[in-house]
Amino acid sequence: MALWRAYQRALTAHPWKVQVLTAGSLMGLGDVISQQLVERRGLQEHQTSRTLTMVSVGCGFVDYPDALITNYYLWPAVQLANFYLVPLHYRLAVVQCVAVIWNSYLSWKAHRL
Repeated sequence: MALWRAYQRALTAHPWKVQVLTAGSLMGLGDVISQQLVERRGLQEHQTSRTLTMVSVGCGFVDYPDALITNYYLWPAVQLANFYLVPLHYRLAVVQCVAVIWNSYLSWKAHRL
């Protein structure tokens, strides 16, 4: 409980920094879970560079204004249409197809210079 209160205080004092670090940490944790629990690589075969890439992607895209605004335009509309117009057994496919487009956009956005 004390850790949670410390997190809340830090979030209040430094919202941007804490959100960036939280997003990066969670992305990194997701990669560790994927490598260790799903792929069962073991610590010897863990790809640290892959985890660090995920951390940097997580840190780089939190509240990134263009990506965030585009996210707010795209996903609510997709989900509204998906839940009201698409039969249940096709909904996952719709989301996955849009996710391919979304991930392509994020990749383009991240590497555009």
